[in-house]
Amino acid sequence: MGSLIGRNLLAGAEPGATAGAGYPDPPPRMGFFTDTSVCIGCKACEVACKEWNAVPEDGLEFTGMSYDNTQGLGADTWRHVAFIEQDKPIGQAETGAERGPDGADGPDGAAGMRWLMASDVCKHCTHAACLDVCPTGSLFRTEFGTVVVQEDICNGCGYCIPACPYGVIDQRKGDGRAWKCTLCYDRLGAGQEPACAKACPTDSIQFGPLDELRERAAMRVDQLHDLGVDDARLYGHDPDDGVGGDGAFFLLLDEPEVYGLPPDPVVTTRELPSMWAHAGVAAATLLGGIAAVFAVHGRSGGGR
Repeated sequence: MGSLIGRNLLAGAEPGATAGAGYPDPPPRMGFFTDTSVCIGCKACEVACKEWNAVPEDGLEFTGMSYDNTQGLGADTWRHVAFIEQDKPIGQAETGAERGPDGADGPDGAAGMRWLMASDVCKHCTHAACLDVCPTGSLFRTEFGTVVVQEDICNGCGYCIPACPYGVIDQRKGDGRAWKCTLCYDRLGAGQEPACAKACPTDSIQFGPLDELRERAAMRVDQLHDLGVDDARLYGHDPDDGVGGDGAFFLLLDEPEVYGLPPDPVVTTRELPSMWAHAGVAAATLLGGIAAVFAVHGRSGGGR
């Protein structure tokens, strides 16, 4: 208990996220490693997530954004496959389009292009601001280290929505309650993997103990670098980042901003301890000033 004194429990590296949540002998922390280099954009993960969790349809709108019609994560989209079109080859690969000597488009007018496809999901942060600000206890940390919303306890206050540094959690229209990925908590309790990972045909979505996934991801990055894919990098894997590391992290082939991810996410409740400390100092100063005023005027009033 002494190790907790003087330490900001809302930010920084946290070796035991589940133990800190009150589980005396928890199982290994579980999570996702999404290797976007092998994602084929089939959206099997989106369909499996909706079917297993009975997530309502999300509008069925044509966006014109390549083949991305779900647009982003939300209350009715717990898995989102992004399609990013780029005029850029991957590593030493060719885009398949012919170019003229001056770099003009090929004979058919086609430009060199690649698709960056990535299945996004709730990050299940080590330091989850949504959990920190929830006033009802609807959001809780499971024994697997994941963050889950209990919809029967959620009162729809919406505090968790702006608290999420990734913009993941959302309120459902006509419902008002907050919803997001549960990492298939019911399936984990039965010894099964989440529906999205089960349905992924290329193993782009990999599920397992978080420490093992981080080791596997590091080796995959080295492998891609050896193949000439110098842009390959990990995102959300570092326990020393602004959220203490994510329970769902990614291998990306470009900058995080290209995928719509914040480049340096920080848990929004990180400064709460210092804010309360400053508020306490301000309150003490105010009370001291009021006491001094009463003391001075009290003495002068008594002289009359």
